[in-house]
Amino acid sequence: MAKHHLLVLGLLIGLCAPLQAATTLNARVYPGRHKKNPPPSSSRSFKRSPRYSKDSVAMDSLLADGFTAFEVMQMERQRMRDARIEAELAESLNYPAIDLYGENSWGEYVNPYAGTSARASIPETYDIDCSSFTMPLDGNIRVTSNYGYRRRYRRMHRGVDINLNTGDTVRAAFDGKVRINNYEGGGYGHYLVIRHNNGLETVYAHLSRKLVTRGDVVRAGDPIGLGGSTGRSTGPHLHFETRFMGIDINPAMLFDLNEGVPLRDVYTFRRGGRGVRSESPVYAQKSSASIPSSGKAGSNRAPKTYRIRQGDTLSTIASRNGTTVKKLCTLNNMSTKATLRVGKTLRIR
Repeated sequence: MAKHHLLVLGLLIGLCAPLQAATTLNARVYPGRHKKNPPPSSSRSFKRSPRYSKDSVAMDSLLADGFTAFEVMQMERQRMRDARIEAELAESLNYPAIDLYGENSWGEYVNPYAGTSARASIPETYDIDCSSFTMPLDGNIRVTSNYGYRRRYRRMHRGVDINLNTGDTVRAAFDGKVRINNYEGGGYGHYLVIRHNNGLETVYAHLSRKLVTRGDVVRAGDPIGLGGSTGRSTGPHLHFETRFMGIDINPAMLFDLNEGVPLRDVYTFRRGGRGVRSESPVYAQKSSASIPSSGKAGSNRAPKTYRIRQGDTLSTIASRNGTTVKKLCTLNNMSTKATLRVGKTLRIR
């Protein structure tokens, strides 16, 4: 009898085992079936996790360099914008101020229209952007001869003379293109003339050596020559001129030469008026606000500057002067990675 019961129990266990295995398999394939949820049919699809779509900008996972995908995308867009601006600037530097000077003004003389068939159409007024000015010399600046009429020699001195040592680096004042690379034994000696996008032309004379040649594109602060005493000169110095369509303008009326910064971001040239030739200048912002005839700006509008010292960084300069690195870079037309040269002057405001 006992054997009979054991045989029946064994048969029951044998029948139940496949059923138990099927149930377990079904639970693995279709979780929740035991809650009477039907398995998904072939016509239904699983929903994508709603946390992020493929275009989501909220992805918080960091890439290998520590940036999020969104930050990388923003940096790439900025890089592309910068590259486009750089390409446009490079293109404009190939033909600087061509709309102002015309196509036939690339002559061999300091006056771009001398010896050519081109006629200058000088505007009544013209706003010249001086904001990106870079001092042509490093270190402490000492003007040894000012712009103006020289009674002793009975002639005009159409620039300023700045003291230097033979071999000192001379730099471009603005972005531009070299129009003249020449030598004049009875005057300028070795000299360069550079035309700039803002409408100015700058002259650098008495050089001992020229580092650029006619047609070269240069950027503000680029080395263009070495100082010397060639031509009609009594000692090493840089003769520096600023001209507008061949008309000389006193450089000291555009720039604070001791500090190496522009007096105003915008200088307004006035044809036949003050500020041209040997007459006293008048400055004007685009708002037409003027500066007193003494040439000194009001205290509330004068630029503040800082001369770079050994060991300075943009962060320490910004902190010391109550400003930010971003503002410093914007004011001085420079990047956060720019090399700081000891003795160079930065605009603080």
